[in-house]
Amino acid sequence: MKRIIFGVIATLGAAALLTFTSCNSTTGTSVKSGADSTAVAGSIVYFDLDRVLNEYDMANDLRSVAETKINSINQEVNRRGSKLEKDIKTFQDKINKGLMTQSVAEIQSKKLQDQQNSFQQYAAQKQQEIAEEQQVMMNQIADAIKSFIDEFNAEKGYAMILTTQGDILPAPVVTADPALDITDEVLEGLNAAYVKSKAENKE
Repeated sequence: MKRIIFGVIATLGAAALLTFTSCNSTTGTSVKSGADSTAVAGSIVYFDLDRVLNEYDMANDLRSVAETKINSINQEVNRRGSKLEKDIKTFQDKINKGLMTQSVAEIQSKKLQDQQNSFQQYAAQKQQEIAEEQQVMMNQIADAIKSFIDEFNAEKGYAMILTTQGDILPAPVVTADPALDITDEVLEGLNAAYVKSKAENKE
């Protein structure tokens, strides 16, 4: 599921999720972002989206909750599917052994067909629930990151904030100075905000 999240968020990219964030006109102010960063206000900086999604506590918590729900749904779908397959096999065995009359077989066959149709509708509904569960989770993660980045850059004043995935930088960027990597600072801020939010919700 994590790779699905990566793919969807990456596809949304700068246009919808982690947009380029305009800065104010301040320049020359040193900004410490990570152990070796020397990025200054007005710089074009970037952060590693894979790392954020892996190390952001909120993302991990939401994934855990979603995976638990999805596993429960899949288990119930599989249980019902297995029972239907068993009922069909039992019916076929009885037909092959001549253990029921034609009239009874026709009634039983119609009943099993109705059960199969009902199961297919049920399975499709549950797949839709899974898709919605995943989409809501991704929207929550995306919204939290985007909101944080907006507030973060209101203070930092970078000209632009880009996202990368692993060692892959967004086109048309081919390479970048590691000093412009603000991933550590973004993660620190995101996780601190999440801890604060959880504490406030408990009050």
